[in-house]
Amino acid sequence: MKSGRGRAVMLELEAKERFLDKSVAGHPSLMVAYSGGVDSAYLAYAAYQALGERMLAVTALSASYSRRDRQEAEAVVSRCRFPHQFIETGELSNPSYRRNRPDRCFFCKDELFTKLDALAAERGFAAVAYGVNADDQGDWRPGQRAALLHHVVAPLLDAGLTKADIRELARRAGIPVWNRPASACLASRIAYGIEVTPERLARVEEGEEALRALGFRQFRVRHHDKLVRIEIAPEELPRALQPEMASRFVAIFKPLGFSFVTLDLEGYRQGSLNTHLVRL
Repeated sequence: MKSGRGRAVMLELEAKERFLDKSVAGHPSLMVAYSGGVDSAYLAYAAYQALGERMLAVTALSASYSRRDRQEAEAVVSRCRFPHQFIETGELSNPSYRRNRPDRCFFCKDELFTKLDALAAERGFAAVAYGVNADDQGDWRPGQRAALLHHVVAPLLDAGLTKADIRELARRAGIPVWNRPASACLASRIAYGIEVTPERLARVEEGEEALRALGFRQFRVRHHDKLVRIEIAPEELPRALQPEMASRFVAIFKPLGFSFVTLDLEGYRQGSLNTHLVRL
């Protein structure tokens, strides 16, 4: 039997879910920016439940979107069967994006939403939505400014859904990525001020695939030019700190062109490249 606190939490989550369903159903049709992560996957699922064929999930392909992310996005589509389409985006052709200043994400999202706006107009969709949630308000996220400029709707945020809420709802819905570790684009691994290039993105992707092959689950490969900083989840750090693992890390990252291979003793944390930014 659930405790009073547990029941209150359950009722609150169900109220948020009803708000989301009503909000999504209020659109004549909806296009969802779909990366394959749990937030956009659940939003696409909820939109499909409410709107059926009057929704479309759209995934943007570029050098900053990993092959693994694409595979997982396709797996969710296969499981949930909502309408889906790939498009290509060209953020890497924008010097402001490649320059990789702290507002880099603005130019990425501006490119994405520009393409989605055009596709929505062509296909007759009434609105474009993306999967920002209530927990996304605390970090440095210039991409949200692009969403506001393009009038992109944020149903998960409007419903007050947190990351934990979304994971629980996705679990109940049988969405296979409900417990997938958070995963931003590959460009988010490259330290500010270092140009974003396809070659650097490929190094990050190859390094992360090698860490995954070693059995690590949550991590980041942070690209600091000639130095790589490996972040491993705190609960996995004891294994990463074993002496024999050092030689494995070196064997992975030296051939990728890094002169120095380091392990971050603070472990994995989201937004670690943002910690030095001065908020104005």
